[in-house]
Amino acid sequence: MIGFKEETLHFDVVIVGGGMTGLCAAIASARHGAKTALVQDRPVLGGNASSEIRMHICGATANMKKPELSEGGIVHELMLSNKRVNDSYNFSIWDAVLFQAAKNEKNLTLLLNTTMHAATCQDGEITCIECYQMSTEKRLLIHGKIFADCTGNGTLGAFVGVKSRTGSEGKAEFNEPHAPEQPNQDRMGNTLLFKAANVGHPVKFIPPVDAMHFTEEQLRYRKHSADVPKEVLAKASENEIWMLFDGYCQDYGYWWIEIGGESADIISEYEDIRDQLVRAVYGVWDHIKNGGNHGAENYELVWVGMLPGVRESRRLEGDYMLNENDVLGNRIFDDAVAYGGWHVDNHVPGGLYAFDKIPSFVYEFDGAYTIPYRSYLAKGFKNLYIGGRALSASKLAMATSRVMGTCAIGGQAIGTAAAQAIQKGCDIRAIDIAELQQTLIRDDCYIPGFANTDKADLAQTAAVTASSAQENYPAANVLTGVTRDINGCTNAWHSDGLSTQGEWLQLSLAAPAPVRTVQLVFDSNFNLEKKISLSSRRIRQQQVGVPVELARDYDVALLRDGKVVACKHLRDNYQRLCHVQFEGEECDTVRVTVRATNGISEARIFEVRVYA
Repeated sequence: MIGFKEETLHFDVVIVGGGMTGLCAAIASARHGAKTALVQDRPVLGGNASSEIRMHICGATANMKKPELSEGGIVHELMLSNKRVNDSYNFSIWDAVLFQAAKNEKNLTLLLNTTMHAATCQDGEITCIECYQMSTEKRLLIHGKIFADCTGNGTLGAFVGVKSRTGSEGKAEFNEPHAPEQPNQDRMGNTLLFKAANVGHPVKFIPPVDAMHFTEEQLRYRKHSADVPKEVLAKASENEIWMLFDGYCQDYGYWWIEIGGESADIISEYEDIRDQLVRAVYGVWDHIKNGGNHGAENYELVWVGMLPGVRESRRLEGDYMLNENDVLGNRIFDDAVAYGGWHVDNHVPGGLYAFDKIPSFVYEFDGAYTIPYRSYLAKGFKNLYIGGRALSASKLAMATSRVMGTCAIGGQAIGTAAAQAIQKGCDIRAIDIAELQQTLIRDDCYIPGFANTDKADLAQTAAVTASSAQENYPAANVLTGVTRDINGCTNAWHSDGLSTQGEWLQLSLAAPAPVRTVQLVFDSNFNLEKKISLSSRRIRQQQVGVPVELARDYDVALLRDGKVVACKHLRDNYQRLCHVQFEGEECDTVRVTVRATNGISEARIFEVRVYA
């Protein structure tokens, strides 16, 4: 009899769950020097955004109602990498982009097809997780100094006894304006998506499974054709009308094919819910094709998911529980490390089966709220972070913070903090929060209410001039410490045109210094979507290819007494955040010359940093 092979591995940081949260956490941890493992139980990365589920990444922009709140950092970097190679919005290409991003990090070990099934913890400190890697038939004992639960379900936390919550808190606990009077077990359900294509000729449809049957009356609050019944519109509020129309796309559907199960434990019902969803997806499509005129005669199914996407299950308690008052009040925490802006999007109990209700209750708000570092720390545990939708938050706060863009920047904060704790040899609660915030900002993570105050940045005391500048976009804007247009401030330099010799921006340092790094933040146009999507509606909001505003070809020169002592020529750029490395040449001036962009006829730069 042959037993499983056993292997013991040791890391500084172990991240469980390879969705967008875990991936961004792992990349951040590895980039900041920690020996990191990313444990993922699927063959691909991305979670709900992967080719297995194919949900596009939503975030604080609330589907571009607040474009100035677009997420930066690693998740934006990944989207820009995808825009470079994936004009056809192919999810398999997107899978490869995420895979390569993980493989690019020398300090990161990627463990795919690896399921955690046990954990060892003593006195609130996790020491090891036990995993099975299906593809290699290996039993893996993975030891770490710090762990992050990015499983979505809060599985690692559940294994070691972190206190958790399901359902809704009652009004009395946080006095949230939209909380029920009494606690309940209402929860949002799981969804399977599909993709259809217009093939230009009539296509018949015969359900391949024992499909559910739906009537037009049952689906009257779930938009699935060009028209909505007048009596439904007459009864709907403004937000309900918005949800009706937001749920509709002829070739991509439907987030509202949602089933939450019947027991108090949606996790244990996952397989049963999946079976119902398969019948429901094909039943909805059967209704669209064969249940009347829905304008779909020429449409053919080209893909149907078999792995349901999950909105809500277990939430873990942390040192602080974010709540709806924090969200609606745009609260800025002293220890803020991430932010959100998605509406409080609380789907109706019963999901698809609640035929008499709009499928989601949406409470919109202006602006953004921040998420404190404390909400990512598992309460009572010394070395465990909480990421993603299992974040320490009330049900109503989770209804906004659960979207993947928000989860991803929280993941980057977790990974950066973990690496900082490893570097300093300290407890995760003893790190320098101001240092963490400044590191995140340097890594192009926006934190509302905070700006670049990095004393090591030599550009902060430099004098700035430029070859030309547009009105309201002066050269000095690159030193505002904020790298986006927000709150009426432009915060970027725009040249007046783009000459054949290029346009330059020059920083005269307060004193000569041996420069090793010049960091640039270019304009990638936050006003346009850049996400992978099945939705033709979301695709129409985008431009094909790399954002035209980005600098493509540029030079960075170091000068001393007017003479160039070092120069780097960068070409074919497609990223917003760029680092240019030097050998520490002594200089008194840094000059950036934009030779060409990816389309527009002007140079745009949000920030220049200079480090010795």
